[in-house]
Amino acid sequence: MHIVLVPGFWLDASSWDAVVPGLRGAGHTVEALTLPGLESRDADRSGIGLRDHVDAVVARVDAAPGPVALVGHSGGGAVISGAADARPDRVERAIYVDTGPLADGAIISDEWESEGGEIPFPDWSAFDASELVGLDEAGREHLRAIAIPEPLGVSTEPQRLGDERRFSVPTTIIACSIPAATLRELIDAGHPFMAEVGRMHDVEIVELATGHWPQLTRPRELTAEILAALG
Repeated sequence: MHIVLVPGFWLDASSWDAVVPGLRGAGHTVEALTLPGLESRDADRSGIGLRDHVDAVVARVDAAPGPVALVGHSGGGAVISGAADARPDRVERAIYVDTGPLADGAIISDEWESEGGEIPFPDWSAFDASELVGLDEAGREHLRAIAIPEPLGVSTEPQRLGDERRFSVPTTIIACSIPAATLRELIDAGHPFMAEVGRMHDVEIVELATGHWPQLTRPRELTAEILAALG
């Protein structure tokens, strides 16, 4: 399988470095992406929106020789859901790591503090305690050291979806900072956060209680869950 790894906010391709070897060792072709505007702290982030990130992933799907599995972490979930909508016939499975698909017309968030068209990595107080599980002092220092400001438009530009075949793309949600049971309750209640998931034909939710950044804190366990999702 050709696997495309999509990082969440403030992260580039290197955030997947501890996951890539295990996936390749299992015989998969793996491509970790650095999305537009995340190339460096000095990169030009002006004018970059969510669609630019979706298009970057779609380009890698189109370049792959066969079916693709998309893995998106955090804000990368919105990106891979846009790509699955654009190429539902090419995406073999979508895997969401502590995130989920973003519905048509929704935005990721307009609550992050921004400066000059970008979102700097925030203070730790901006995160829930459940998200910070597994990040000791050294882990927090490392995450802050590798963090790159996120283009503001990625967080605030509405998602645009148009192909209902996306609901037939087999999907796995790896719940890390929110219990799987809670996610299922939100689906049953018709909560907007899980609106897309509630319409999916083939979706599984598995729990990996690791905090929000398992690719950094528990990469071996995350790798095993991704491989299990791929069968």
